[in-house]
Amino acid sequence: MRHEIPHDLELPTAKLAARKAVESYAIEFDKYGFKSVWTTDTNVEISFSIKGMRLGGTFSVHPDKLLLELDVPLLFRVFIGRAVTVIDKEGKKWLAKAKRGELDGGGENS
Repeated sequence: MRHEIPHDLELPTAKLAARKAVESYAIEFDKYGFKSVWTTDTNVEISFSIKGMRLGGTFSVHPDKLLLELDVPLLFRVFIGRAVTVIDKEGKKWLAKAKRGELDGGGENS
């Protein structure tokens, strides 16, 4: 599954939004064994478990978008539409907070 969330933020601000989003997901989805490992300052590998199956992928920050690429087993593909809706909503929420300067590190010029 590949999903893009466009943004118009400066790259440092978009990276801050992504980091804060991943930090919040670690807390919110702890019961699913959510794990994240930043491999670069713009790319994080994520994984979690649902119904005994481990799912994983990458979440990356680009100059004009956030990109989620997730390996989805056949069994879970029926839920992709719902997952994309949630991912899109959450991503846009964190990007908007960053744009308004509500995250540690400030707004557009941080």
